This record gives sequence, structure tokens and C-alpha cells, in this order.
Amino acid sequence: MAVVRTGDRRSLGRGFGWLWTAYAVSAFGTWLAFDAFPLIAITVLHAGPARVSALAAAGLLVGAAVAVPLGPWVEFRRKRPVMIAMDLVRCAALLSLPAAFLLGGLGFAHLLVVSVVVAAADIAFTAASGACLKALVRPDGLLTANGRLESTSWTATMLGPPLGGAAIGLFGPLVTVAANAVSFLLSAAGIRAIGGTEPRPVRSTGARLRAGDLLEGWRHILTGPALRPLFLNQILVAGLIMATAPVLAVLMLGDLGFAPWQYALAFAAPCVGGLAGSRLARPLAARFGRPRTMLVFGTLRACWLLGLAFVRPGVAGLVLVIAVELGLITCMGVFNPLYATCRLEWTPPDRVARVLSAWSVTSKLTIAAMTGLWGVLAGLTGPRTAVAVAGVLSLATPALLFRNRRALAAPDVLTQVSASASVKREGEGGP
Repeated sequence: MAVVRTGDRRSLGRGFGWLWTAYAVSAFGTWLAFDAFPLIAITVLHAGPARVSALAAAGLLVGAAVAVPLGPWVEFRRKRPVMIAMDLVRCAALLSLPAAFLLGGLGFAHLLVVSVVVAAADIAFTAASGACLKALVRPDGLLTANGRLESTSWTATMLGPPLGGAAIGLFGPLVTVAANAVSFLLSAAGIRAIGGTEPRPVRSTGARLRAGDLLEGWRHILTGPALRPLFLNQILVAGLIMATAPVLAVLMLGDLGFAPWQYALAFAAPCVGGLAGSRLARPLAARFGRPRTMLVFGTLRACWLLGLAFVRPGVAGLVLVIAVELGLITCMGVFNPLYATCRLEWTPPDRVARVLSAWSVTSKLTIAAMTGLWGVLAGLTGPRTAVAVAGVLSLATPALLFRNRRALAAPDVLTQVSASASVKREGEGGP
């Protein structure tokens, strides 16, 4: 834990080591409890499809709306205490579910409130953690740090759901919710262990929150020639991928008759591609340049989704899904650390939390809206046609990157991070 090294043998520091550990623990806890809320609604509260769908949509929509003022609030506070507070809020909210069940008072409204609280806390934590990462790691180590976080995310995605599914089968979904709550408690302890002195951000316009602060994150993204194409591309690609997930589940589990374990295998095994891609991101960027690598893998990432529309029953269909998902996730594994690093580098330190909050809010709202829209489309045209439409639209998304490729190669120098904006260089004194 004392030293974390980059691919070229330079240390990322003890602080990043603890941040990485906290992220790994909470990521595994989250994926261990994957789909626990719908399962609780179905198996414990005996909710129907309409209420289960409302639970999923409300958690995203209301949680994102609640998180809008949290971005400016996080921006002007010390980030590590905010992260610890959000971990503790999520821990307490999740633990209230098994406690209420044991006392005989668990209801659907309680489950809905917890989903909203967790969604809002997720966005606030993400905003604070991005600013924390930028302060803890030197600018030339950001890509390596993001690559390690990305590889951890894909490892948790690959291992968490199968283990969680086994735990749910043995003990029920409330046990995995309790395990997830404990993971947030351990994450808070890891962040607390970072140590050092974090200075309080200083506002030049006074201490009160202004209405304009709520929109500052979106303003910075949409007026930046480098950030804007990344933002639009990432939001649309993520929306199309996530919107097809429930439709593809209906197609594979319903129309094509795949067993649940085959469906789980089709999406768990390809996550090894995300692990490999995240490890390749830095070497590829060093050899071919970051803009070219982002353009190539941003384009390749958009070419796979259409292949899922051609899935057939049997082993051949299962192999096709695994191959398509492997290609898609590998490209995402390379692209995601690069775009996450650019997003931090092209955002001034006093806007990081608001930019990340605006990004997360927009992503969640877009995914919720597109998921609902694709559900309607699948009902009208069939699941296979809905997946095909998403695949065709995905092919157009790289145009956003190529149209602004010069901006990607040469972003506004005023938003670049200087070498002095590192906690380690300033002796833990802050940027």
C-alpha cells in the first residue's frame, strides 16, 4: 500500500494507493449487489412489472435531479470529507433495508427512497472523487491512475454479479445489500487513511451559492471545443448501450430461450476485455498519440452493437454475443481511461466537481429516457429490431469525435493542468 507504481516505474503515491483500495472495495460491493433492488421488490415485496420499472426509473431520474445542486456544493468543500460523508450516507441508507425487513416494516416506498438517496450520493461521490484524484496524482500519472481504476471496475464487473447471484440464491438479496453497505463503510475508512492536509477551496465570489453555479458544469462542457465532442459522444454511446440491455435480455431469455446462466456468462466473460484494454490504454497512447488512439477506439467501440441484432439460438448465438461483447468492452477499456484523463486535464481545478456532477446527471437522465424509449420501440417493432436500430445509430456517433479532432489534439491551453497542481509536489498542501 505504501507505493503504487506506474507502467514506467514512477510512483503514484501512498494517497492514490488508499484511494484505489477504497474504490476497489466499493466497486466489488456494488457489483455483488447488482440488481438487488429489483429482486427485493419482486421476491420480498411481490411488486409487479410496472412498480419494478418505476423503481429503476425513479432511482435514476429523481436521484439525478437531487444531485444537481450537489455539484456546486461539493466544489467549494474539502473533497475527502465529502466522499467519506457520501459513503456513510450510502451505508446507512442500505443498512436500513435489512433492518426494516427484520422488524417487519419494509415497504416499497422505503425501497424507492433508498434508491433515490443512493443515486444522488453516487453522483456527489463521483464529483468529489474526480477532484480528489486530480489533486493526489501528478498530471503525468493521471492516465495510469485512470487505467488502474478502469481495470478494477471491469474486474469487479466480471466477478461481482456471479458471486452476488450465488449469494442471493443461498441467502436472499438483502444479504448482498448488507454486504454492499459494509463495502461503503470500508471505502470511507480507506479514504480516511489517505491522510495529509486538504485545504478548503476558496471562492472568489463569496460564500453563498449562486443560481449560476448550478449550470457552470454544463456551461464549461458545452463551450469547450475539446470537452463538448467527448461529452456528446460518451453520453450517446452509453445511452444506446444501456438502452438495449433490457431489450436484449427479453430477446435472449424470452424469444431465443437462453438459460439464465448462459445469459450471465455472455456478459460476464467478455469483461476480461475491459481489463486488457485498460492495461493497453497508456502504451497505445504513448506510441500512437492520445488523440489518434481515442479516435480509433472511439470509432471501433461504435461498430459492435449492431452485431447483437443477429444473435440466434444455441451455442453459435451464445458465442456471437460473447465475441461482440468482448470487442465492445475491449474498445471501451482502452477509450474510457483516455477520455477520463482528458476530462480532468481540460477542466480547471475550481470546476472539476461541477463538471463531473453535470456529466453524471446528464448521463443518468439520458440512460433513463433512452431505456424507456427503447422499451416502447421494442414493444412496437420487436426486440431484435430495437437492438438493430440502436446499432445503426451507434455507427453515427464517431462523427462527433472526427468533426472536432483538431480540438481533441489541441485543447484550450487555459484549461490545462500545470505541474504545480499536485498535492504531492506541494507537500500535501493542496493545489
